Amino acid sequence: MSEIDLSTQPLTLAQTGVDRAAHHRLDEAWLAAAWSHPTTRVFVVSGGQVLVEEKDGTTELVMVPAFDAPETETHRYFLGIGEDGVRYFALQKDALPGRMDDVARAAGLREVAGLLSPLEAGLMVHAVALENWQRMHRFCSRCGERTVIAAAGHIRRCQACGAEHYPRTDPAVIMLVTDDQDRALLGRQAHWPEGRFSTLAGFVEPGESLEQAVVRETAEEAGVAVGDVTYVASQPWPFPSSLMLGFMARATSPDIQVDGEEIHEARWFSREDLRKGIESGEILPPGGISIAARLMELWYGSPFPAAG
Repeated sequence: MSEIDLSTQPLTLAQTGVDRAAHHRLDEAWLAAAWSHPTTRVFVVSGGQVLVEEKDGTTELVMVPAFDAPETETHRYFLGIGEDGVRYFALQKDALPGRMDDVARAAGLREVAGLLSPLEAGLMVHAVALENWQRMHRFCSRCGERTVIAAAGHIRRCQACGAEHYPRTDPAVIMLVTDDQDRALLGRQAHWPEGRFSTLAGFVEPGESLEQAVVRETAEEAGVAVGDVTYVASQPWPFPSSLMLGFMARATSPDIQVDGEEIHEARWFSREDLRKGIESGEILPPGGISIAARLMELWYGSPFPAAG
């Protein structure tokens, strides 16, 4: 079995092929020139979905030159510059544009992120996260007046009180907890499909360190006390606006007492337990684009076996 190495196999949603070039976001002249450049490429995002097309065994974002893009006045987001100098923009629309062919289809991030190139997956993650924030934060949290888009989609300004609001990202810890027998603690939520087990996770609270959040969430959800906590990697998770911070942690006791609210069931799994469960179809591991799956594979030592 080949070992998993996140340094050479980066997390799907943490990849990028562009320079975000944030210093250009307030330069209206530069943005106008970039928009009108013949090599610039644009795609539409709506409700967390984009248009993709499959051809020759690959899945690609449907991107067009700026002069072929749907008309828009304010909902234009500059995403960055590719290594080849191509500028990329996303347009937020109320609906995806229609196509004259039956090749293109609407798709969400969970469905296609693992199929897109690293560049296109990174562009989609960026656009989906911005679109959700823009739709959910149209009014000023200081005075309640409507805000306007600025900085190529990365700021909302209040013209009434002058406040500036920036895209929200909620930090959340996600942890693969092991015991002194090197078994993995996995839990399941009641609304998940039957057999689905995954790592524990939870949001970081105000005034709390990441390591403290790992200890607290593991105790709250599964009643398991944790000692050593080691950071592994992070991944954006725009469902709708989280940053998942991955950890390995060591339990100081194997005793489990689930909270019955967030976690319906929790169990210790040996590698053999997990292998047999997945191969028999009794255990459903988390999806391939999630950091949960990669943390479990790091512990397991290879990609998950195929279900029988």
